Amino acid sequence: MAKYSKKAGDKVEKVMREKKKGTLKSGRSGKKVTSRKQAIAIGLSEARKAGAKVPKKKGSSGTSRKSKPGPKKGSRKSK
Repeated sequence: MAKYSKKAGDKVEKVMREKKKGTLKSGRSGKKVTSRKQAIAIGLSEARKAGAKVPKKKGSSGTSRKSKPGPKKGSRKSK
């Protein structure tokens, strides 16, 4: 079974054409998108909003939220 629907592929294709023309802007800052990966992410995001079959987003790459060990208990000396 396919991971992505045809609708999702069409959205990404449309966004990639915009990127090549130089008309694709990012959502928040409104700056021109130059990265291929960023363009694909925008296309998949638009496809999700349109209700196309797209797998869920993975967690943020780069920063992971691992629990750090806190201060050890019982390290104080009692008098």
